[in-house]
Amino acid sequence: MADLPPLGDGEFDVIVVGTGLKECILSGLLSVAGKKVLHMDRNDYYGGESASITPLEKLYEIFKKPNQPDEAKMGRGRDWNVDLIPKLIMANGLLVKMLIHTDVTRYLEFKQVDGSYVFKGNKLHKVPATDGEALSSGLMGLFEKRRFGKFLTWINEFDIEKKATWGEGFDPAKTTMLQVFQKYSLDKETMDFSGHAIALYTQDDYLNRPAVETIPRMKLYSDSLARYGKSPYIYPLYGLGELPQGFARLSAIYGGTYMLNKPPEFVYNADGSIQGVKSEGEFAKCKLVIGDPTYFPDRVKKSGRVIRAICILSHPIANTDNSTSVQIIIPQHQVNRKSDIYVSVVSYTHNVASKGKYIAIVSATVETNDPEKEILPGLNLLGAIDEKFVSVTDLLEPIDDGTKNQVFVTKSYDATSHFETTCLDIMDVFQRITGKPLELTTPKNAENAEGAEAAE
Repeated sequence: MADLPPLGDGEFDVIVVGTGLKECILSGLLSVAGKKVLHMDRNDYYGGESASITPLEKLYEIFKKPNQPDEAKMGRGRDWNVDLIPKLIMANGLLVKMLIHTDVTRYLEFKQVDGSYVFKGNKLHKVPATDGEALSSGLMGLFEKRRFGKFLTWINEFDIEKKATWGEGFDPAKTTMLQVFQKYSLDKETMDFSGHAIALYTQDDYLNRPAVETIPRMKLYSDSLARYGKSPYIYPLYGLGELPQGFARLSAIYGGTYMLNKPPEFVYNADGSIQGVKSEGEFAKCKLVIGDPTYFPDRVKKSGRVIRAICILSHPIANTDNSTSVQIIIPQHQVNRKSDIYVSVVSYTHNVASKGKYIAIVSATVETNDPEKEILPGLNLLGAIDEKFVSVTDLLEPIDDGTKNQVFVTKSYDATSHFETTCLDIMDVFQRITGKPLELTTPKNAENAEGAEAAE
């Protein structure tokens, strides 16, 4: 490739393709670690699948709508920042720890999500995560509330390092979560919302696994809730696209090079290892490549499909106390499915829509040949819909760990409505690249956890 002009400086430690959140976080982390990074994207905007699209006209273009938005009805196009993938941030979760670890919080401002709800018996109920909330919840009868309150108290006091907090005859590594629920005499529907709306599992196989896997997930929910009080979730002003851009700035500060509108073509050595990347007649060598799975059709396998419906509304969701932002989980058993349906709502108060407008995104893992019919329970909660943009995408994952050829591929973003699985994938890729786990510590120059404080 010596006959081609250099791409960027011509030689890099790492070339990252795709500017999705996962790729931008990895780019930032490796730049901070002293690696020379080139980051490129075939699109003309940051964020890839995790972008926030602006102006609104661009969203119509992406979804190939034959018409253009009516400004009299939708407001100014530049007032919109519409997420392609809906996810909220756990206030005490892994993404916040990554933001604090890298000090990317300085580029962002957050707003708390007003409430977290679960669908049961054709009604929405606020998810209780404290014994006090349990006593006032419409999810349970009086005696079940008392049992659930005791269960939550035990969860919140549990410490894996202190055997005295475990309870008599309980071994968290051997006792299943189902056995824990049974110990507290909780009924099936209480197990259902506990596992799906608090522990945030998408399916029920966790019930037969050791309780030590589920307890931290429930504690994360209650700890995140305790931080602000209304819900365990926060959301960045101007949309999720601010997150990859924040990490892109971090990478740039440490010498990272960014190029948009650069479709990559990968060049390999005779032994199959990566040699470099060429684009539009230019070439750059590298030691390794990181990228989202859509860039590597020959290195990924399909593990399922996910449907997402972006819906523009002119009103809040009914029965959510007129909240301007909410998370709603429809557990699988409530609608005879194998996995949950998620509804995430944000609005003009987050600087992502014009005045008085709301963005509700309904998402689910596809289980049939009629995906849009599958999410009807979520769509039916929304009321009148001004405009709808529906996508069905493949869930892709790498067929190998990348260590042999030094091509490290991330997984697609799943249907879950939070970033915990996203962060686990980032940490897995980081460890495969460096051979060391990612240590999420608070840097001395960061403003500690308050740097991720949510605006009221």
